[in-house]
Amino acid sequence: MPRKILSMGRKLFRLSRKDKEIKLAKRELEDYDALHAPILMAAKHKQNIDYSTQQQHLHLAAITIQASFRRHLARRARRALRSLVKLQALVRGVVVRRQARIALQCMQALARLQITVRARQLHLLL
Repeated sequence: MPRKILSMGRKLFRLSRKDKEIKLAKRELEDYDALHAPILMAAKHKQNIDYSTQQQHLHLAAITIQASFRRHLARRARRALRSLVKLQALVRGVVVRRQARIALQCMQALARLQITVRARQLHLLL
């Protein structure tokens, strides 16, 4: 992936992936602080929260609920997938055992045929 090149006067430098992640984390932290500052201030001073702050609080609550529900769905899908994998392993085990049984029967049939042929050869020689 090409790196982003920034120009600062005459100097050119590249942002590494780590620098980008740090910059993004700082930006997210600033956004979080800006979003929660009125709520924290109102709680600290025990004042009434204005309408826009209440909307922000409801928005955060909705995000939390959605994240919880998505986590629940992901866990349920993972559990179903895990049971499917176990079922596949069981079926593959049955198939492998059947193949082994058939191979063993074929080898036994070939051994019996070999014994019969050698007995006839020996009988013809005597």
